[in-house]
Amino acid sequence: MKVVILAGGFGTRLSEETEKTPKPLVEVGENPIIWHIMKHYEHYGLSDIIVALGYKGEAIKKYFMDYLNYRCNMRIDFSKAEVNVQERSVEQWKLELVDTGLNTLTGGRVKRLQPWLGEETFMLTYGDGVSDINLRNLLELHRSQGRIGTVSAVRPPARFGGLVIDENIVVEFTEKPQIGEGWINGGFMVFEPEVFDYLEGDDTILESHCLEKMAEDGQLTAYPHNGFWQCIDTLRDLQLLNSLWNSGSPPWKIWD
Repeated sequence: MKVVILAGGFGTRLSEETEKTPKPLVEVGENPIIWHIMKHYEHYGLSDIIVALGYKGEAIKKYFMDYLNYRCNMRIDFSKAEVNVQERSVEQWKLELVDTGLNTLTGGRVKRLQPWLGEETFMLTYGDGVSDINLRNLLELHRSQGRIGTVSAVRPPARFGGLVIDENIVVEFTEKPQIGEGWINGGFMVFEPEVFDYLEGDDTILESHCLEKMAEDGQLTAYPHNGFWQCIDTLRDLQLLNSLWNSGSPPWKIWD
C-alpha cells in the first residue's frame, strides 16, 4: 500500500524556520520531522512512500539523496564515472518525490498524484505532525466500514496549563493535557480511489472541498485516537517536540 506525505506547503506560521527550510525538513532531534513520520509508517510495514513536493522541494530531494550517500559505504570509480552504494540502508523506504506545484493546494496535490496511485487504497498524512497512532488499527477500521475515506480524530493539546481551585484557593497547577474540547482531524488518513471524484484542480482544498463533501455524503469514517499527537504549527510546538525527543522517551517513537 502506498503512503502519500503532503510536503509542499509554505509553512508560514513557522516562518522562523521555513524561510530557508521547507517545513518537513525542520529538525526534531537530529532528523527532520518527515524522517520521524516515515519511520512511523515503516514500523507498520508501509515503506512505499510518495512525497508531494512544492515549496523548496529541491531541498527535500537533496536531503534524501544525501541521506543515502552519507549513511552507506560506497565505491567511486572516477575513471568510469561510476558510484556504487556497497551496503543496504537500514530503512526499507521506496520513495517517489513528485513535484506537485508551488502554489497547489492540498487537494490539488493529491489529485496530481492520481497517476502514481492508480486504483488502489492508499494512506495519506501531512509532513508536519507525529503521533503514536496504530496505523494497523486505522486501516482495519477503514476496511470494515466500507467508506471512501477514514480520518484519524484527535483531541488537540491545550495551549495553556490549568488551575485546580477549591473555594477560591488555588490548590494545584496542571500541565497542558490532551483535553476534551472536541475532535479534530489528526492528519493520518486512508482513502479509496473514489476520493479522486471529490478532487478537482490545483485550487481544491482537501479539508474543506473534499472531506466536508465526503462527510455530507456519508462517505467519511472517523478513527478516534486518544494517544499522543502533535503537529508543528509554531516555534513553540517545535520546541516541545525537541524537548520530548531529548528526554529519551518521545511518545511517538514506536520503532526500534
